[in-house]
Amino acid sequence: MATRNSEDTRRRLLEAAAAEFAAYGIAGARVDRIAAAAQCNKQAIYAYFGSKEALGDAVIDGLVEQIVESVPIDARDLPGYAVRLFDRCQSHPDVMRLAMWYQLEGKPLPAAAVASTAHKIEAIRRAQADGVVSERFSAEMMLLWVIALSRVGSPDSPEAKLGVLTVEATREAIAAAVRRLVEP
Repeated sequence: MATRNSEDTRRRLLEAAAAEFAAYGIAGARVDRIAAAAQCNKQAIYAYFGSKEALGDAVIDGLVEQIVESVPIDARDLPGYAVRLFDRCQSHPDVMRLAMWYQLEGKPLPAAAVASTAHKIEAIRRAQADGVVSERFSAEMMLLWVIALSRVGSPDSPEAKLGVLTVEATREAIAAAVRRLVEP
């Protein structure tokens, strides 16, 4: 029973911290608000994670793992991959806000993100070697372009606030742009 309670407490802390960090950044987040939202005391944060910063790292690592699992790369269908990333951004705008805060605060990429990126680059290299993806750009640059295009029109982005394109039109434009980018 104690294991179940500790897993539940840890899960609640991660969920509360993700919302707090997305709203205020790591520096602006307050452990008292996280603890209150998680319905536990502040000492639990330090007992489970050691520090607010370590809690932030755990949140980011967990989000990266969720994205990698829910949106696996298909280097032979990079337009489809970009659209799936776009859809993930649409359904989880808090993740984009959290990623922006993390970058603004100069945090290094978590190990899960580094490993995921290396895997994606290798998949694109294989697709390039097979002639499925253009070699006009390196695999590294191709991945950066695909990721950047998938973020266009994210709910909190300036271009989304313009209101000039619907989500569906943006999704179609992203797929078309990536298709043009990767065509051999």
